[in-house]
Amino acid sequence: MQNGMHHLNLQAAKSAPFVMAQTEPLIGELRVGDLEVRLACTPEEVDAAQALRYQIFYEEMAAQPSADTLATQRDIDIYDAVCDHLLVLDHSKGPGASAVVGTYRLIRREAADKVGDFYTASEFDISALLAYPGKLLELGRSCVDVNHRNRPTMNLLWRGIATYVLQHDIAVMFGCASLPGIEPKALATPLSYLYYHHLAPPAVRTKALPSRYVDMRLLAPGDVDPRQGLAELPPLVKGYLRLGGFIGDGAVIDEQFNTTDVCIIVKTDLITDKYLQHYTRKSSES
Repeated sequence: MQNGMHHLNLQAAKSAPFVMAQTEPLIGELRVGDLEVRLACTPEEVDAAQALRYQIFYEEMAAQPSADTLATQRDIDIYDAVCDHLLVLDHSKGPGASAVVGTYRLIRREAADKVGDFYTASEFDISALLAYPGKLLELGRSCVDVNHRNRPTMNLLWRGIATYVLQHDIAVMFGCASLPGIEPKALATPLSYLYYHHLAPPAVRTKALPSRYVDMRLLAPGDVDPRQGLAELPPLVKGYLRLGGFIGDGAVIDEQFNTTDVCIIVKTDLITDKYLQHYTRKSSES
């Protein structure tokens, strides 16, 4: 979901020795054929995830790299050493790090506290979420190799997330999600659709920081075609909406990554039963 590195001390992240976060393995074996989803176990696997992120964000999506990012050809920031890296591995490509074809970054509150705050707080006021009872999980840095952008890979990623949510008793998932481009007028239909049809309730509603706030109400309610608005959304955003997800108030322009970001919020107790049962059942059957 996250594609930027706002207000982060990247140089400090690069100069400090990398230490793997202490993580618990996902419950059960989540595997279908040659594909497996699990948490990264070694620094080499984390490095492979960072290399994949660079490939997708900078080479494919044409984000603007810093000198350090260009030199290392890795997408790295200070959260990488404290988060859990969820990986999809295609074992037909080889062992360990060579098999990484997809990744998601999972940050719980205790991990965010180690570096000061959640990543999303660099774009949105998340005070309502921080005050909400229950455990929080920030999702970000989602990307999948171009040859694996298919239903089996995405289903496996969601199975991994569903298992992680249950394992850690997560109440709310959230994070930044990107729409392509930095011209809000060109995104008038999807942004207006999200605001009018999926605005989060006040108890969990985030809001773009005042200095970065872009009003999503670019069209009048009667001028928004819901079908068209939904059709113009990226697949990842559609996936969160299918899980009962909400959108925060206001969008944020990320010029470095050539995207317009919105904040996604998913209360896990509102995830439709069919989705939760589907993913947890599949996990137990693997």
